[in-house]
Amino acid sequence: MYPEDLKYTAEHEWVKADGEAPVRVGITDFAQDALGDIVYVQLPEVGSKVRAGDACGELESTKSVSDLFAPVNGTVTAVNEALADQPDLVNTDPYGEGWLLDIDVEDPEEVEALMDAETYQGQLDQT
Repeated sequence: MYPEDLKYTAEHEWVKADGEAPVRVGITDFAQDALGDIVYVQLPEVGSKVRAGDACGELESTKSVSDLFAPVNGTVTAVNEALADQPDLVNTDPYGEGWLLDIDVEDPEEVEALMDAETYQGQLDQT
């Protein structure tokens, strides 16, 4: 159910690493479904330093406002500008056009330490 080529956090974010490039970050299908219709996305500025586990943005839905947590330590290199006009992309395509930000990771081993798809699914099954 969850893409095998991604890593996951307990806060329901996904991380896609393609070698040396910055990692791409978004929220999982589970998270977007739990949030409901997303109407506004606040992301950090490009160049901002983020720390793993710290809030770095917000997702506002018709149900609530939820923090976005940085999955790794690093520097934001890009944000999905399309979300300013189309925040619903997070709902309709959470693993594609609904991506949130790119982070230049300080330590690539942080990414490896995140959950794989099977472990993430197991965590969901326990809740």
